[in-house]
Amino acid sequence: MKVLVTGGAGYIGSTISSDLLDHGHTPIILDSLITGKEAFTQGRIFYQGDIADEALLARIFADHPDIAACIHCAAFIIVPESVEMPQVYYENNVCKSIKLFKNLHDLGCDRLVFSSSASLYGVSDTFIVTEDSPLNPISPYARTKYMMEMVLRDFCIAYGMRGIALRYFNPIGADPQLRTGLHVEFPSLVLGKMVDTVLGKYDSFEITGTDYATRDGTGIRDYVHVWDLAQAHTMTVEQFDQVFERAGNPADNYLVINLGSGSGCTVRELVAAFEKVYGKPLPVVESDRRPGDQGGAYANCDRAQAWIGWEPKLSIEQGIADALAWAKKRKDILGYE
Repeated sequence: MKVLVTGGAGYIGSTISSDLLDHGHTPIILDSLITGKEAFTQGRIFYQGDIADEALLARIFADHPDIAACIHCAAFIIVPESVEMPQVYYENNVCKSIKLFKNLHDLGCDRLVFSSSASLYGVSDTFIVTEDSPLNPISPYARTKYMMEMVLRDFCIAYGMRGIALRYFNPIGADPQLRTGLHVEFPSLVLGKMVDTVLGKYDSFEITGTDYATRDGTGIRDYVHVWDLAQAHTMTVEQFDQVFERAGNPADNYLVINLGSGSGCTVRELVAAFEKVYGKPLPVVESDRRPGDQGGAYANCDRAQAWIGWEPKLSIEQGIADALAWAKKRKDILGYE
């Protein structure tokens, strides 16, 4: 099966592409390389360009008319940056995705898996959220994901498309075979910052926010291994029609599914797990919350198990170990630590 993967040269998109290949499928990668890395496309079918480029998309489908589905990962994802530059985020994440969805439909590709985000959820007293929990996206980044979910659902209702929004919690780790991993030189993701601290890029790891109503005052998150996330995408496209059947074939042709570990971990607990795996103390400082941050949440993943047959298998410690191993290899692949 051929699958179009937008953003397939990024952290998550490249890992999904690796898992697709491992299961005998052919990822067709579309990436602008604004943040993605060409090194992650080596040996893979790759088109460099914008997801809103109608002519390019038409060429891709002319070259590969048997594309069965699209996994849409392309997006800007840095929360503080979205607060500073909301226009850039709405233009890139929303406006261009609308054009992509229309062009996919016009080209006959009506199966779409959308990379959404747990940042859509509002604060829960218990911190655990299901797909039916109240939504309250508080950053421009989160609102772009919320808008695109609404757009995709409306397209599914009006145009006969079928869409599955996979709401990611916090991805960690790397491809266990170390083909790809976190690729930005100065990552905003928490584990990436921990790794960069022990590499000497920072004097200390900064815990942003210590006054949340959690068990130790730091934000609580659901850290899910990126390889588990990748496998969920492969399983979704392999069983696309069956997933809808298991969900009761809703009239709006649209499904939402949480992807997380199913358990919460505070930032301080993640620091302790990191120190256990690394074998040395991690220098830490504390500071105030960042713009757009909230206390956090973790996933109820019952729907993913029932509809996709997916459940996470890899631990936080494995994610940390893979991230550290990738950091040692990253310079060989990308030219920087």
